[in-house]
Amino acid sequence: MKGILYGVSIGPGDPELITLKAVNIIQSCDIIAVPAANEDTSTALHIVRKVLPEIDSKKIIQLFMPMTRDKKQMEEYHQKAANIIKGYLDQANNVAMLTLGDATIYSTYLYVHRLIKEGGYETHIIPGVPSFCASAARLGIGLVEGAEPLHILPASYEGIEQGLALGGTKVLMKIGKSIDRIKRILKHNGQDENAMLIQKCGMEGEQTLCSLDQADENTSYFSVIIVKE
Repeated sequence: MKGILYGVSIGPGDPELITLKAVNIIQSCDIIAVPAANEDTSTALHIVRKVLPEIDSKKIIQLFMPMTRDKKQMEEYHQKAANIIKGYLDQANNVAMLTLGDATIYSTYLYVHRLIKEGGYETHIIPGVPSFCASAARLGIGLVEGAEPLHILPASYEGIEQGLALGGTKVLMKIGKSIDRIKRILKHNGQDENAMLIQKCGMEGEQTLCSLDQADENTSYFSVIIVKE
């Protein structure tokens, strides 16, 4: 009998936003897999430890997942991670792979999930609180009302101009070093005055900027801009 892979969403950073279901799955699994940009870093694991310090008594495997736009390199990292997980699943171990926010939204987990599922293994996704929902709550605003549409845009990629031209509320994610370009586009569109930025929502160093003029090249990758009509 093979083990099961769970993609466990842990929310945007506030440990209190980790769902009870996520806690139960983590506690029940034999192996905890955590994506890390380097050998010493795992933001997701750091957050979970605040709720479940006993997680360190489990077998924890780090999956090297550096940020890169090189498609071939990304595929290699994802395949390597999937192969490592398969090794544990083949030994009938259930594996919980932690992921920030929600696993279905711009998540590294999804790539591994597909590879594992294609290999004939059982997989489950545990939903979590998306960063933009937590950000809107922190700002005290609604994202959409009535018939208003909501658009989620990966701000550091090409094509953001078309997305910003759509009606309704726009949520810009994956910002980081693209902040200056984003500010120029929003200002050109006359949308900058209706934009609010919150970085590291629920994490140490959280900051809310009601004016994008305050944002600079040091803006965190874990930032969300909400543009209201």
